[in-house]
Amino acid sequence: MTVKSSQAPELGVCYYPEHWPEAQWANDARQMVQMGLSWVRIGEFAWSRMEAEPGKLTFDWLDRAIDTLAEAGLKIVMCTPTATPPRWMVDKYPQMLAWDAQGRPRGFGSRRHYDFSHMPYREECVRIARILGERYGEHPAIKAWQIDNEYGCHDTTLSYSPIARDAFRLWLAGKYGSIDLLNQRWGTVFWSMEYNHFDQIELPNLTVTEPHPAHVMDFRRFASDQVVAFNKAQADVLRDLTQADLLHNYMGRITDFDHYAVGEDLDIATWDSYPLGFLEDRSDRSADYRKAHARVGDADFQAFHHDLYRAVGKGRWWVMEQQPGPVNWAPHNPSPKPGQVRQWTFDAFDHGAEVVSYFRWRQLPFGQEQMHAGLLRPDGELSEDGKAVRAIASELETYSMPDEGPSEVAIVFDYASQWAWEVQPQDRNFDYFRLILDIYTGLRKKGYGRIDILPATTNDFGDRKAVFIPGLFGWTDDLRMAMDRFKGKVVMGPRTGSRTDDFHIPEGLPPGLGGIKVVAVDTLRKDSPLRLSKVGNIQIWREMLETDWLVAETTTQGDPVIITSGKKTYWAAWPDETALEGWLRGITQ
Repeated sequence: MTVKSSQAPELGVCYYPEHWPEAQWANDARQMVQMGLSWVRIGEFAWSRMEAEPGKLTFDWLDRAIDTLAEAGLKIVMCTPTATPPRWMVDKYPQMLAWDAQGRPRGFGSRRHYDFSHMPYREECVRIARILGERYGEHPAIKAWQIDNEYGCHDTTLSYSPIARDAFRLWLAGKYGSIDLLNQRWGTVFWSMEYNHFDQIELPNLTVTEPHPAHVMDFRRFASDQVVAFNKAQADVLRDLTQADLLHNYMGRITDFDHYAVGEDLDIATWDSYPLGFLEDRSDRSADYRKAHARVGDADFQAFHHDLYRAVGKGRWWVMEQQPGPVNWAPHNPSPKPGQVRQWTFDAFDHGAEVVSYFRWRQLPFGQEQMHAGLLRPDGELSEDGKAVRAIASELETYSMPDEGPSEVAIVFDYASQWAWEVQPQDRNFDYFRLILDIYTGLRKKGYGRIDILPATTNDFGDRKAVFIPGLFGWTDDLRMAMDRFKGKVVMGPRTGSRTDDFHIPEGLPPGLGGIKVVAVDTLRKDSPLRLSKVGNIQIWREMLETDWLVAETTTQGDPVIITSGKKTYWAAWPDETALEGWLRGITQ
């Protein structure tokens, strides 16, 4: 397990020397240090300047940029530029482009225009990573390396290209060995979908109606594995060439690959925190909530990701891109409330961040992101939020890092469960991420400032007071072991343990716990919640049970909703905010 750094928290910024006249670099670097910044990230989008033509490498400008930043006293995060393959790369490998679910190539002209399954492009990425590592791996100012940029951003994990199809077939052959075993485990006898050989299997798009759920679930696992392998290929090269930490910058509410698995090959997890953009673009909050919080964001959404990436990074995490002002990509792009950038920064440090880095240094006067604010305006003067960052740096001189011990409560968050309930939601409003965030938010209201997030591979819950396992697709042996060992309370459901690994209903019926059977489910329209016998309503999802556990709560019709057996509790429904408050009181008091 990676050990958390003991150094005081620091500030950084994202910088693009290739965007600015070289005569300006030294002044920029001096000004960064004067503001109290310690870190600067460079290089993640600069492949065309590093290699304008195949094999025509030009690093003299980058050498000078690195030396300039280093001479000012800045620590550098060097990036591999593989999120933006240059035009010549696409000309060389036209099949490298990902395809959307409608079977259309996603072309050159922005970024992330590659298919994770395209092996020649992956080899090119390894090549450029090796070249950079050999050139800069031992540079004393380069203290960390970022691999690629924002995996999954712009819906780029899932590709439906011929390249992805062929790779998927190989992945299936490796997993199952024989087509007969695949047919058996998927259950392809349904609708006469049995295959004679792996080359008959297509990707699960463009079907007349919904494809087989086991087929889609394996495709989601495959796609995640491709991200992991892509990242690992570069990490393995850099490991041999540098002693610096390796990291990647994840995003908010990107759930289409397993971040824990990617993190196994890295030292630090970082994420790109855009509270106002995410509130507008990725939130389930009501319109009234979004209006009321338009200039401050959703503190619970932010805190959840801080805690999630602390888990992904095995205790070490940063904010690599912190929103410093309006962004350019959300449906609405307001300015933060005065003082809000400071609040976001210290919230991250209170959750254990080692570094908060702002995106970006200077607002750009050209390109797609010219409306995205920076610490400096396009004319080089400090923006209002740049002035706020300067003040934050002075405050850090007296800031004390929080206690690093485990939280009293934890939530199991499992990427495969998100995929599963996207494959078969049963109700259009059932979303695993939302279920997790509802419980997380409820715990925050109970006063838990930091809540540990655990993967489904956890085999020990430690000395915590309570662990929540809502909506889990299927049990793992590790989780069962952890639950058996645990002396605290375990809360499961709704929908926990409701499928096997092959996406079948378990033979003994969910949730796979002695003394309970979920015999039927009922989904609830938004305008038709059910009243509880005590306080509040249930919404979206409820389960009908056969059980010999103690019934602790029912609907007004007398149907069991909360049942308990010793330290175990099962919630057979999704509570609304009022009900959740009472349910949590019984667990955490």
